[in-house]
Amino acid sequence: MTAAGTAGVIADFRATSRESLQSVRRAFDQATGGASSGDLVTTGEQLDAVADLLDREAVLRRTLADSSTEPDSRSGLAGRVFDNQVGRPVADVVKAAAAASWSKPADLVQALRVVAREALLASAEADGRLDAVEDELFRLGRIVGGQPDLERLLGSPTADAAGKQKVLDDLLADKAEPITRRLAAQLVAHPLAHHVSSGLERLAELAADRRQRSVATVRSAVELSAEQQERLAGVLARIYGREITVHLEVDPEILGGLLIQVGDEVIDGSAAGHLDDLDRRLG
Repeated sequence: MTAAGTAGVIADFRATSRESLQSVRRAFDQATGGASSGDLVTTGEQLDAVADLLDREAVLRRTLADSSTEPDSRSGLAGRVFDNQVGRPVADVVKAAAAASWSKPADLVQALRVVAREALLASAEADGRLDAVEDELFRLGRIVGGQPDLERLLGSPTADAAGKQKVLDDLLADKAEPITRRLAAQLVAHPLAHHVSSGLERLAELAADRRQRSVATVRSAVELSAEQQERLAGVLARIYGREITVHLEVDPEILGGLLIQVGDEVIDGSAAGHLDDLDRRLG
């Protein structure tokens, strides 16, 4: 996974945990090489279930993340607990996570959740449905982010879980990809970010990164045609030296032009941006 694609997902991790997440990701790649789409779904669900268990069992969580003990000892304990409870790929990933060093025990759990999401994205990729999942995740993130009451409901740890799932089902209707539904449900249950909308956008970035692409979030005052979006993606690809996926958001408030964000970099070509700049100069 490229640095651009992982930046948002691991933004809350300190250096030690960032490095360990990469080692767990490599263990996942090794453990699931050649796996079928169905097996990848099972892996994703089991990894999320292991994370749930470690969330509940504080003593086990702290023991597996205790850097004062030898990595082999922590990995061996993970094997004794999980080898006969989950599939071989999941056990291998959990043992790799236990052997790694973490800034805090909660990061080990969060890393397992990240890899669980990636397993589901890998399943969509194996089925040739990753493009659709990426687009649905992005659009759902924009819908949630644009409605503060909805954002608060889906992000509330005290809200009824069944009620939140019903809201998600209504939002996604019957047309969403099964993997989109699974990812959204996992994310609402255990967010990867402070806001559900941000977590959904991070998942869309992970999906784009699996295709060796970066994401450009483009705000335009008017709808852009498919041809215009394709030309814009080509221009951005030449600028950044890599393939770019354009996610378009129509926003009349920018008045005209485009506001483009790629990672942490913003290109403000909007009329509103120019007016703001002029106002600052005159002020």
